[in-house]
Amino acid sequence: MATCHCLLLPVPFKPTIIPPKPISKITCSSITTQSQSAKQHLLTLISDQHRGLKTQNDPIKRSSIIQAIDAMADLGKDTVTTDDSLSATWRLLWTTEKEQLFIIEKAPLLGTQAGDVLQVIDVEKRTLNNVITFPPDGVFFVRSSIEVSSSQRVNFRFTSAVLRGKSWEIPLPPFGQGWFESLYIDEEIRVVKDIRGDYLVVDKAPYAWKE
Repeated sequence: MATCHCLLLPVPFKPTIIPPKPISKITCSSITTQSQSAKQHLLTLISDQHRGLKTQNDPIKRSSIIQAIDAMADLGKDTVTTDDSLSATWRLLWTTEKEQLFIIEKAPLLGTQAGDVLQVIDVEKRTLNNVITFPPDGVFFVRSSIEVSSSQRVNFRFTSAVLRGKSWEIPLPPFGQGWFESLYIDEEIRVVKDIRGDYLVVDKAPYAWKE
């Protein structure tokens, strides 16, 4: 009886290929969109606050503005804000600093109005001037020396202060030192927190202030 030897060939193995799950990518365009949206939200919140005068008596509004600032800080947390981009004439949009707000509010009692409130920073020269203008000719400014201490923090020390009119000037003694952190910066605005926990939102002035 003939014996049949059958050759059993293995069935080719076809592995099941599971396509990888798509990975969400954070692109420059998405980051830009987020920052623009967060920035616009912040600017809208502070637009009717008279540089912070109205916010002083509105804790709910203050809380919402600080939340918006925190969102901007999250976007800027891994960035360097103490390089040459910090050098500019910055103009106050909103603040919680009581001293500045007091001067802005009480200026009419002295027969004048507060004009632009500025921070004039030069990183290379290590200088900062805090300036309150009283158009057409008045100005109060405080000179400071600065030192960059980290990617976002700058230390400052007041060196002198001057109250100046059209044809007169009163020097005042220097007072104080501290630090501030620029939490976010771009070509238009800068968001700041200082040693006392005060906040500052400024934009780039369309001019360069000089003494």
